[in-house]
Amino acid sequence: MPAAVKYVITGLLMLASNVNYGFDPDASELKMLGWSNRCLTQNYDAGATGKLKKWELTLTANAFIRMRRTYQTGKQEYFSFQLQRLDDMDYIGTVNNGTIKLRTTDADVIVQTYNDRKGGDVDSMASVLSIPVKNMEPEMLDSLRNVLLYFKKRNM
Repeated sequence: MPAAVKYVITGLLMLASNVNYGFDPDASELKMLGWSNRCLTQNYDAGATGKLKKWELTLTANAFIRMRRTYQTGKQEYFSFQLQRLDDMDYIGTVNNGTIKLRTTDADVIVQTYNDRKGGDVDSMASVLSIPVKNMEPEMLDSLRNVLLYFKKRNM
């Protein structure tokens, strides 16, 4: 395929990706919530934290981020915080894989660990929720950040 054709196809794909991730001013909250949950679910890197039996990662309608991981050993980790407490979102990594870091204003992330053979059951608080992801395009990250900030402002 000639270089000029590849360039045009690449440009069209980039344009299409911008359209898919962008939300117009009239986008419904339900549409943004659905897109965010698909984005988080489809791009979560379950293999990055060990051998998981199952996991859940959701943005709820009342603007909570909740993540639960159950390992094959039976250990469970649960993380949750209200988006009103979100300070900002950072991304460390490449398009192929990386970590979304949701920072809160204080230690506002609830962290609960159950059935941990080494540490037992522990309840604590944190100021960062780290979410391992894969295949995250910059436009997708930007749209996700915008949706999270929208839900933060809506609940203030």
